[in-house]
Amino acid sequence: MKRSVLMLLLFLIVSGVQAQDDAIVKFFSKYMDDDRFSRVYISPKMMQMAGGFLKSNEVKSDKEAEDLGELIAKIRGIRILTADKVNGKPLYNEAMSTLTKNKYEELMDVQDKDSSVKFMVREEGGRVRELLMITGSKDNFTLLSMLGNFTYQDLNILADKTNIPGMDNYKGRK
Repeated sequence: MKRSVLMLLLFLIVSGVQAQDDAIVKFFSKYMDDDRFSRVYISPKMMQMAGGFLKSNEVKSDKEAEDLGELIAKIRGIRILTADKVNGKPLYNEAMSTLTKNKYEELMDVQDKDSSVKFMVREEGGRVRELLMITGSKDNFTLLSMLGNFTYQDLNILADKTNIPGMDNYKGRK
């Protein structure tokens, strides 16, 4: 009996995690062939090539470069969906309605008359497994999903020390 309950709980946990990923994948997939959008996927292998993401105009000690390399290696992938010269507000609302069904915790919400910016995280076991940024304005839309295994300190360091797409918005808001 205990084993059956444990298996059921494990199944529900795994299903919940898959549903969260599926909502994002579904949203990306919906607009994959839409010519208004630019799509970027950065694989875990690419993340291992940390040098390409380090700020080129800063002199770093070997220790600092090594630390950043280890931090970037924690990233399992980045997905970006962006469109310029579109009304991004309806896309922002659509993305948010898709994601509210999932277990994301809001970090930051910046709203004004022309734009919306929202940062959310998905945590498991006290670690950030995904950082999600959604922006929408009258002129553009961006959705960024960064998967990995981070602490909040890791995310702050990534925002400060790298040129990872989208992290400049995070840095300005923390």
